[in-house]
Amino acid sequence: MQVLQFLIETFAGLVTFVLLLRLVLQWSRADFRNPIVRAVLQLSNPVVLPLRRIVPSLGRLDSASALALLLVLTAKLLVLQWLLEGLTITPLRLLMQVVVQLAQSVLHLYLWAIMLHALLSMLAPDSRSAGQSLLYSLCEPVLRPIRRKVPAIAGLDLSPLWALIAIQVALIVLR
Repeated sequence: MQVLQFLIETFAGLVTFVLLLRLVLQWSRADFRNPIVRAVLQLSNPVVLPLRRIVPSLGRLDSASALALLLVLTAKLLVLQWLLEGLTITPLRLLMQVVVQLAQSVLHLYLWAIMLHALLSMLAPDSRSAGQSLLYSLCEPVLRPIRRKVPAIAGLDLSPLWALIAIQVALIVLR
């Protein structure tokens, strides 16, 4: 039973990560010529494109991607609930769990992206790669407002530190 639970959580987690990354990349207006971004699009297209025929986009929000993400999270929670306890979950509790899982997924994505972005900017500050470009596109919309409020100290940008602290606090609150 634990092996099946692990496999379901892992597979659903990977699909969730790709769909969430697709949404966040569109929101942050990442360069879609980047090979990593193209890979994310190609991986998520089999799930998103059929939904796009049914669900129209709402402004900057790719509602087909958002719906696919919500469906994957809901299916994962329902299958795990059924395996572990039987289907005893109420619709309201399921909705709350999906919202919490979605929020946690977004926060974890940004936690790792900001940590990698900060680490790469210290280790290789002048180099540019597809990965660094992707991380810059993801992290800048989050770090820019913090930089406006907290200036660099002696040339050291502390905005990633403050962002990571805020993300950790939000993750603790969501538990």
